[in-house]
Amino acid sequence: SISVQIRMAAWDLSVAVEELGPQAPPLKISVTSDLHIGGVILKVVEKSQIQRDWSDHALWWEQKQQWLLKPSWTLDKCGIHADARLCLTSQHKPLRLRLPSGITLRLRACFSSPVFRSVTGICRLLNIRHPEELSLLWPVEEKKRKKEKDVEEELYDITRSIPKLANGMPAFFAEAAETEAVYKMLAVSQPAPAPETIAKLYRTTNITEKAHINSRWLDSSRSLLQQGVKEHDKLLLRFKYYTFHDIAPQADAVRVTQLYEQARWAVLLEETECTEEEMMVFAALQYHIGKVSLTEQFVASCPAMEDLDSALQCLEVKMEGESSADDMLVSSMAYTQSFQRQLYTCTMTLRPKRLTLKGYKQYWFTFKETTISYFKSKEESCKEPIQQMSLKGCEVAPDVSVAGQKFCIRLLIPGPEGMNEVYLRCEHEQQYSRWMAACRLASKGKTLADSSFSSEVQSIQSFLAMQKTTPSTNTAQTDESINTHSLVSPRYQKKYKPKQLTPRILEAYQNVAQLSLTDAVQRFLQIWQALPDFGLAYIVVRFKGCRKDEVLGIANNRLIRIDLSVGDVVKTWRYNTMRQWNVNWDIKQVAIEFDGNVNIAFSCVTADCKIVHEYIGGYIFMSTRGREQSNTLNEELFYKLTGGHEAL
Repeated sequence: SISVQIRMAAWDLSVAVEELGPQAPPLKISVTSDLHIGGVILKVVEKSQIQRDWSDHALWWEQKQQWLLKPSWTLDKCGIHADARLCLTSQHKPLRLRLPSGITLRLRACFSSPVFRSVTGICRLLNIRHPEELSLLWPVEEKKRKKEKDVEEELYDITRSIPKLANGMPAFFAEAAETEAVYKMLAVSQPAPAPETIAKLYRTTNITEKAHINSRWLDSSRSLLQQGVKEHDKLLLRFKYYTFHDIAPQADAVRVTQLYEQARWAVLLEETECTEEEMMVFAALQYHIGKVSLTEQFVASCPAMEDLDSALQCLEVKMEGESSADDMLVSSMAYTQSFQRQLYTCTMTLRPKRLTLKGYKQYWFTFKETTISYFKSKEESCKEPIQQMSLKGCEVAPDVSVAGQKFCIRLLIPGPEGMNEVYLRCEHEQQYSRWMAACRLASKGKTLADSSFSSEVQSIQSFLAMQKTTPSTNTAQTDESINTHSLVSPRYQKKYKPKQLTPRILEAYQNVAQLSLTDAVQRFLQIWQALPDFGLAYIVVRFKGCRKDEVLGIANNRLIRIDLSVGDVVKTWRYNTMRQWNVNWDIKQVAIEFDGNVNIAFSCVTADCKIVHEYIGGYIFMSTRGREQSNTLNEELFYKLTGGHEAL
């Protein structure tokens, strides 16, 4: 018998080593196709003769723009030949990260993991729970004037930090007074910058510019290096998915503060529209939060460990939702039944179309399940109604002026031809609160018997109470410390002078002056979340069969088709009626199927269709989070829903 030993041919592989510097030539090592990736790294390290910890290093394949992270895979299995250009580089690199509050940190981020996992690591470092709600995006390039010089922005370097908690904060921050001050800046609202600085901030002026911002989100399924992010590049960390799960102020100091800052700047830079009355309440709350933040003591450690009362309060809130569900249901049903009679027997005025010359007409209204019916009079209510309107999937917006005693509800109701616009005018505040709450619930497919009806009514009433003007003292009226430029959006700065704005803000301030810092921030977030276009991400799209561009608004519970020229809502589709959605990656088209044989398809104009796919899949993922699994994140499910064809 003759034994034949086949030896694999050796060939040279070029590998650049980051530690040798950018000008150093790549190292050539002799390899065979059956050599595994771990063996390649070992040979390169030996030849470099650099003594250091190489555990964070991995190979990056430049031509294919991919990491080689499986050390047991052979060169043959990876498809690597002699022409491959590889680089041995660190997986964690410094990154400049701008937070919603405007603070810029230099920290180490993972450049080899999918962005979803990198964000999880960043949030663990900063003590932010539920990182799945956040993501990274490229900043908008700022246009500089010729006379302006480059101003060095203040950077807080935390590249040495490691994500280990010490006394309630990440261990690194507890090391020294300077680093503890940085953590305090993350966890406590900071004073607004000077008017000149605010004036330079990027502000969108139309819906198309808002849509372009959403084209800047990074792909959650791919790594930073794969998407062209380089060492020391600047990225923004922002809340992307507007479903905020399990907010507990005592455990979420940084999360709540950064969420408030994002909401605050969304209002100030007019990313989210609001009425004049709402703006004055927002301004008063900001003014109050700014004052209280300076005096209220910052608790670095977990309050539940130190303050028994707050710990018991926290426990009481959680127990309410778990152990006394039956009691809550009984009390809520009793509350609802007492209001149902009043809802059934309401005289309200109605204006069916916005462009009609006719004013409001008085009718007799009834509200049953999720449907409004109206009749000529109370006596006619036993006959057929003039019209019945199902509010499922409708858009509900307030049109309120407490000072002018105007309490209107604007409804955009889905119909075969698009959205029908209806205005309801209530007679007084109490009627408005109940009907507004009922309409909001009905739009989500919930009836008056739902347990959230009473809290919705109370929330609306408390907001109306904040808009009421109360006589204030002369000293408050002449408070010159108010920087109105940092409290109201440019629209109202142009409309009114600071001398006119100051007394109005102070009048609204009287209604919120007694709130604690936590309550004031939560109230601000509640009002922000109740705004009609809260959390809408806009993408310019071209619907199949149409010749003009339109806008797709993506919210946490629905998709909205918007006319680009006038900004009117044309149609709304809710996720709970969605059967499936698909993306044709070759022609870059998204197709969605809804109940009732409703099918839509569109291509994206201002963003990659992957961004739309990730938004829809991300919101579906957020809806799967339950109380029992709040501490564990199903990363695999997120990639399945958002990753597209690359994840399969």
